[in-house]
Amino acid sequence: MPGPTATEFFDRAQMEDTPVGRDDTKDDPAHVARMGYDAMRRGDSGVVSGFMNKGQAAFAGLIPDTVLAQMHRRMAEPDRNG
Repeated sequence: MPGPTATEFFDRAQMEDTPVGRDDTKDDPAHVARMGYDAMRRGDSGVVSGFMNKGQAAFAGLIPDTVLAQMHRRMAEPDRNG
């Protein structure tokens, strides 16, 4: 369950003008792939990568879905100021 990953996704989705699209701290795709592969080899059902993504995953069962949706919206919504 990767968080934002440094791939062409944000360009293809035309999300370059969003906070998540501009963020320079996206995860390295090779690292994300390695984590997923290693988890699969161990028989784990999933792995969460990235500090912020781990925090969101940890609180996902505690925070209402509406709040999580608003958090995601703020990250993925185009910047109206620029």
